[in-house]
Amino acid sequence: GRKAVTQGCSLGVMAASTGKGMGRSARDVLHSLPRVSLANLRPNPGSRAREKRRGRGIHGGGKSGRGHKGQGQRGTRPRLGFEGGQTPFYLVIPKYGFNAGHSLRRQYQPLSLNRLQYLIDLGRVDPSEPIDLTQLVNARGVTVQPLKRDYGVQLVEEGADIFAAKINIEVQWASELAIAAVEKNGGVITTGFYDPISLGILCKPVPFFLRSQPIPKRMLPPEDLVPYYTDAKNRGYLADPAKVQEARLELARKYGYVLPDITKDELFQMLSTRKDPRQIFFGLAPGWLVNMAEKKILKPTDERLLNYYSS
Repeated sequence: GRKAVTQGCSLGVMAASTGKGMGRSARDVLHSLPRVSLANLRPNPGSRAREKRRGRGIHGGGKSGRGHKGQGQRGTRPRLGFEGGQTPFYLVIPKYGFNAGHSLRRQYQPLSLNRLQYLIDLGRVDPSEPIDLTQLVNARGVTVQPLKRDYGVQLVEEGADIFAAKINIEVQWASELAIAAVEKNGGVITTGFYDPISLGILCKPVPFFLRSQPIPKRMLPPEDLVPYYTDAKNRGYLADPAKVQEARLELARKYGYVLPDITKDELFQMLSTRKDPRQIFFGLAPGWLVNMAEKKILKPTDERLLNYYSS
């Protein structure tokens, strides 16, 4: 037994010494090897095959992988879509007018009631002030690009069941259910048209004010949009206010809710605020000049300018 223990201890010492020797030799090998760089990196053996050598006519090789004669061998292939003289497919199929005028169609970026309530809850949109495109763009609630045929925002009904804010909002398009959801809470909604120049100024007012130019007049809608913005059911900004009130009552009866009386509301002054059809900003009339450096508003006094900018 004592011999076995002695033999085991000697074997353990030999293994330990052998391990130390192997570790020392491995460190010596690492110290002697060069550092890894692009100069000594190579792919694994067998991972890359040599590219097949193509023939060069009479200098070896058959057809060089291009087959016998013709366009394919001589490198004179026709253009894409050519069918050998036969009437090509894209000329056989007649044109249809499904996409006629697609480059001139007006686009309205969607803004859901769910998203609007989210912006209000975060404090990025103040419901105690009238809301228009300037507030919505500054709050990062919607992105409008007038140069890409965007003509404003359309209010959609997604989130109508959870919308609970009392607001005075102006958009460019709105669905019937979205109008009902706003008015059910005692709010007011108006749809108004902005031409591309006025829309660009409304979305980015600060760069415009820095140019020290007078605020232009908002253009009237084109002929095909006049019926929409003069219809009280759409809450158009050119509609008769008396008919708008009748449309509010009719919509409340249709959806089965009691229409709040905004004349008795403590926020009646804010809720009744509306823009003139030629006005771009709330509180700023056409023809006024905003001086950002001196923080002043300059108003025209010449009679001709007053007549020009008057609505």
